[in-house]
Amino acid sequence: MAMARTATGKKTRVQRSEEVRDALFQAAAEVVGEYGYVDASITRITQRANLAQGTFYNYFASRQEIFDELLPVLGAKMLAHIRQQAGGARTFLEKEELSFRAFFSFLKRMPYFLRILNEAEIFAPKAHRQHFRNITASYLRFLQKARAAGEIADLSDDSLEPLIYMLVATRGYLALRYTNENGVVNLPEEAVTVYLQLLSNGLIAPSLVPINIEGRKEP
Repeated sequence: MAMARTATGKKTRVQRSEEVRDALFQAAAEVVGEYGYVDASITRITQRANLAQGTFYNYFASRQEIFDELLPVLGAKMLAHIRQQAGGARTFLEKEELSFRAFFSFLKRMPYFLRILNEAEIFAPKAHRQHFRNITASYLRFLQKARAAGEIADLSDDSLEPLIYMLVATRGYLALRYTNENGVVNLPEEAVTVYLQLLSNGLIAPSLVPINIEGRKEP
């Protein structure tokens, strides 16, 4: 969406401020992705953004402050990308497949995301916690709609929460497994197929006797 302009055609102060803030986030993402949080200095961030170092302090009080906002900002972009890619899906399984693929296409567009995410647990724990709150809340709404439509098992919200973490972890570990030495994720089609089969059919062979949650065979 194009930004509104003043009668003279110039951007407003708010618009310019938003652009500078976005530039700082983008620069911080690239620098952290390249050097890690420890060596992502304010100097490197402002140089990458082509801004004066003093400009940084007009938006953030410290390096830690931008770190504490960076991952949730990138996570919001990831969710927007996934929603856009999966928007035309008609069923739960179709939307889950498109969302799954969209996560990996996002990583190709933003290859530094995984390093930012993984190191945040140590260097930006506030951002790390907020990111997962945002992700799980979005996923929970999706699963609640699928449950209401009768497309998935009638699990309680308390049961859906650990399920969400399992599904999110699957994406994360597959990304680690299939990232090459250049930091590019190349997910094989077989991984998508197995993931969808797991969602559709589970792991237990149909010929086996079902087991209950404690692991004992049902009568």
